[in-house]
Amino acid sequence: MAEEFLSQEEIDALLGGGKKEKKEEKKVAPFDFDQVEHIKKGGVPGLELLFERWVKVYRERVRGLVPQIGMVTKDSVYITRFQSFMAKIPMPASYSIVAMRPFKENFLFVLDSRLVFVIISVMFGGPAEPFKIEGREFTKLEMRVIQDLVKLSLSTFEQVWQDVYPVKLELRGIELNPALARIVSGNEKVIVVECSMDIDGYEAPFFFCFPQGLFMPIKELIFSESLFAERDPVWEEHLKKKLLKTKLKVSLELVRKTFSMKEVLSWRVGDRIDLGVGKEDLLKLYVEESPKFLARMGKVKDRYAALIYNFINGDGDGRGGEESGGAGEGVGRSPEAAGRGEESGGAGKRVGRGSETAGRE
Repeated sequence: MAEEFLSQEEIDALLGGGKKEKKEEKKVAPFDFDQVEHIKKGGVPGLELLFERWVKVYRERVRGLVPQIGMVTKDSVYITRFQSFMAKIPMPASYSIVAMRPFKENFLFVLDSRLVFVIISVMFGGPAEPFKIEGREFTKLEMRVIQDLVKLSLSTFEQVWQDVYPVKLELRGIELNPALARIVSGNEKVIVVECSMDIDGYEAPFFFCFPQGLFMPIKELIFSESLFAERDPVWEEHLKKKLLKTKLKVSLELVRKTFSMKEVLSWRVGDRIDLGVGKEDLLKLYVEESPKFLARMGKVKDRYAALIYNFINGDGDGRGGEESGGAGEGVGRSPEAAGRGEESGGAGKRVGRGSETAGRE
């Protein structure tokens, strides 16, 4: 049987080595992870508990303004980028910029246009349906309704905060242009609280938008699950008694002076150092390491004492001390802290606060 062999042309045809087809090279574009919207739901349990309490208070108050409102609910709390949040708000919308003292940053209270239009419709006897918007701005009547809703919302929100942390809310302005309502840069993360309001069966959303760094001074409260934990009066009384029995180190500072190394090395036993402190000078009385009182130094019998005259930095009630020579409020026996020698007009060796201090129960 004769062997059959393939020709070179047949081999090239099978291997594709004949006519070379030009293939288009596909360009691979780099993937930008920053453009991916990352939504993290939850993570702020303290804030969620606070809003659950707020919706209960707000529901009763807002019904006095619009009786047709059935329910106010907190739908979700999530963390996202500011530009992603602003992109989901339909136009027109009301952006209320609110300052939250003593915190430095502002937050947004956003009213969806559907919510405003439905409220106006039911207030004038119409159906609970939003009418056509067609990209127009709010009228004066609609802006008046928005202002009433914003003021009521913020007043109740501030009221709920008083049980957690004393804050003062200040309305900085109401903007209709989202470009003027930028509280942070677009890529920064914000905490969004999405709520909804039921008006005769129609649900419309509204939002709170907080910069993520706004609550950093009180992050222990906001990220805690026991924000409104019930207080135990027995434990509070026990803790108060324990605190009142805490012993504190109290010291009286005569003066602070600067000496050169050469002068200090030249000191010998018996040398006298002029402190420049007079009998009528007010001295700082320290509690632990903090200056708390202004006092004058004197004697009660054979013991050195400090007569308190006032509080430092305006603390306390500012009451004055007794007349010179009275008992005043003695602070232990501290000849070293006094820095005075036995001879008339002489000065002791020790400079600054005395080493001997008194505990106070």
